[in-house]
Amino acid sequence: MSELNLLEKDEDIEKATKALKAMAHPLRLKILCALKNEELPVLEIVKIVGSSQSNISQHIDILRTKDIVESRRDGNKILCKVKDTKILKLVANMQAVFCSDDN
Repeated sequence: MSELNLLEKDEDIEKATKALKAMAHPLRLKILCALKNEELPVLEIVKIVGSSQSNISQHIDILRTKDIVESRRDGNKILCKVKDTKILKLVANMQAVFCSDDN
């Protein structure tokens, strides 16, 4: 996709801007990294990310309202996953750029 095509579609610009704003918080980015390619219960996300359950839940709610994460109840667990595979690609690209051995 060329740069010109991205600039011609205002809805794509809005979607990308909304996603980047939501991901711009370190804890929310960690949550998305934890969720890559799988659905996880909130308590597992808490263990991986290393914050309080209430704090993680607040940030998951923000990601949910921005349409980046979706959740469902399974018994007494709340399971979360990334809603759009484009977000997963974006997170993977950021990890490749910022977490590579080349730095």
